Amino acid sequence: MLTEFEPRVDSPTIISTAALPSWQTELKDAVRSIAQLLEQLNLQETDLDQPALADADFPLRVPLSYVRRMGVGDPHDPLLRQVLPSGAELDPQPGFLDDPLAEREHAPAPGIVHKYSGRALVITTQACAVHCRYCFRQHFPYADNRLSPAQWQSALDYLASAEDLHEVIFSGGDPLSLPNDRLADLIADLARLPNLTTLRIHSRTPIVLPSRIDAGLLRLLKETRLKTVLVVHANHANEINGEVQHALAPLRQNGTLLLNQAVLLAGVNDSTEALTALSQALFSADVLPYYLHQLDPVRGAAHFDVPDDRAQQLWRTLQASLPGYLVPRLVREVPGDAGKRWLNQ
Repeated sequence: MLTEFEPRVDSPTIISTAALPSWQTELKDAVRSIAQLLEQLNLQETDLDQPALADADFPLRVPLSYVRRMGVGDPHDPLLRQVLPSGAELDPQPGFLDDPLAEREHAPAPGIVHKYSGRALVITTQACAVHCRYCFRQHFPYADNRLSPAQWQSALDYLASAEDLHEVIFSGGDPLSLPNDRLADLIADLARLPNLTTLRIHSRTPIVLPSRIDAGLLRLLKETRLKTVLVVHANHANEINGEVQHALAPLRQNGTLLLNQAVLLAGVNDSTEALTALSQALFSADVLPYYLHQLDPVRGAAHFDVPDDRAQQLWRTLQASLPGYLVPRLVREVPGDAGKRWLNQ
């Protein structure tokens, strides 16, 4: 049974990095200021199309591992665009909401989101290795969903009582922001529930911070009785470098199914060339494209939106140029639907 939960990795209770795993040290050293990020890329604010947003409510955070994959001197770099706070985030847009998926209406217990039959989300942490500017949970009330020991027991009781459930999805924040001992406790508790067969982990961390896939994580995923699925989150081929390929390989060898979900983002991957290259890069890392999401209409992200007709045109071109197993499903998540709404029809 889990007895306590890890503080955020930037908590003042962690004083020294000497005893931390390398990935946690890298996480503590992540870039947190616009000036530092632009300096790393040899850019000035005057190079940007939109002024940077220095006082964004959702602050900048990006590991140096990810920054090193950005184009030096390129203000239009697709990786930079995903993480740099922009003044465009302040432009009000009708229909772009704090809770675009109405998740608060599907929270039967603290830390649980149960929208679809057969599976439920566990909000494991508020922490992420990177703060993506299109994140649909950037306004999520994490303070109301923090899993204290008592709340975790309530969550377990709910998961055990919902007899139709067979899969639990670790979400966040990013579940791989938690250290291995905390993850091990969570997984062990879930494995004791006889109705559960599958653990799915949704995480961007292996893409932006591949050192997170360490021996301890590999061991605990291999040893659980639950079938394990890791859904990583890459949006552009430039995110998949040799370091990422090397990190993901042992997961597949351990029997973990590797899938990718991407978000269609204006100025990042809204071209046939970018989407084709992404699928091919994922395949080179033994990851299958799973979903290509239309943007969730979260407040502050309207400048990333791609109209549905344009998205469908891109998907049809992608279907014509790639084998079927490399073509992700084009979907939109709509509150109240029984599952993801397929747009590739």
